[in-house]
Amino acid sequence: QVQLVESGGGLVQAGGSLRLSCAASGRTFSNYAMGWFRQAPGKEREFVATISRTGGGTYYADSVKGRFTISRDNAKNTVYLQMNILKPEDTAVYYCAASTGLAVLTASNRYDYWGQGTQVTVSS
Repeated sequence: QVQLVESGGGLVQAGGSLRLSCAASGRTFSNYAMGWFRQAPGKEREFVATISRTGGGTYYADSVKGRFTISRDNAKNTVYLQMNILKPEDTAVYYCAASTGLAVLTASNRYDYWGQGTQVTVSS
C-alpha cells in the first residue's frame, strides 16, 4: 500500500502561481511513476502531468504545457506540481497518483494509488 497526501491548494488570482506537494508513505517511493490529475465540477478527471521513477522523464497535457512543472524528490518521498500563469479554467480538485507502470502514463486506470485531492481555485 502507498498512502498519498496532497497539500498546497488554495485560492489564487489569474496569472498567479501555486505549488502543490504530494507526500508518499508506505512503500519505496522510487518504485513508482507519479502523476497529477484534476477534476473540475461536472467534468471527468483529466490527466495533467506525469514523471518517471527517477524524475528523468516528464510529460504534460497540452493545456498545461509551458505553465506547469512536475518534479520529485525521492529522498523526501514527495512529488510536486509547480503551477504558473494560472487561469480560471485550471480550477479543479487536483489529485496525485502512483503507478507501477513503465510507459508514459496518461490514463487514470494505469495508476494504482490515489490521494484525497486538494482544491485549486483560480479567480478571474
